[in-house]
Amino acid sequence: MRLKHIPGSEEAVAGSPQVIHEPESLKGRWSAEFDGRPIALEIGCGKGQFITQLAARDPQTAYFGLDFYSSVLVKALKKDSEALPNLRFLWMDASGLSEVFAPGEVSVIYLNFSDPWPKDRHAKRRLTAPGFLKKWQSLLAPEGRLEFKTDNMPLFDWSAETLKNEGWTITAITHDLHHDPVLSEGNIMTEYEEKFSARGNAIGKLIALPPKA
Repeated sequence: MRLKHIPGSEEAVAGSPQVIHEPESLKGRWSAEFDGRPIALEIGCGKGQFITQLAARDPQTAYFGLDFYSSVLVKALKKDSEALPNLRFLWMDASGLSEVFAPGEVSVIYLNFSDPWPKDRHAKRRLTAPGFLKKWQSLLAPEGRLEFKTDNMPLFDWSAETLKNEGWTITAITHDLHHDPVLSEGNIMTEYEEKFSARGNAIGKLIALPPKA
């Protein structure tokens, strides 16, 4: 589905104080810049519901929502995120994150309802493909973790298998998050999660630890 362009969204995002406009300048000192807080990153934050509620719930962590599309990111900026000192946004492509964060600088990476790229020839574009997993591994601290949610079960199962094959350790997994008594506790839903759940779609979630060096 083609994303509808919102006129003026580029200018709004470019001028927002909630957006880190030269993130490369903070490489290696993100935590220090945000009062020693650990760093959590949602890749593909969309309209920002998940990351905004998470930041409000946990003021001791610095949260960053990343999205490439100004037309969705501008909607995240309109939420009540401005009052949260531990929440900022990145307007960029996720492939460039190694230029923004130093190795081991991120404590948690969230992948929520990422594009499934269902055709086999596009598999390398999935954010849980081996090439991307190597990027996430380099960004995560030794004790860091990856959290992944989707309603696309072929993608979910493929991702779980790929993680195992790449040496990651899956510490928790469910194919029906909202009926899982453990993983559902404290769950914050994204906009997509609310939409798909209302249709009766089951939601898969897993938590994985990167390979040990």
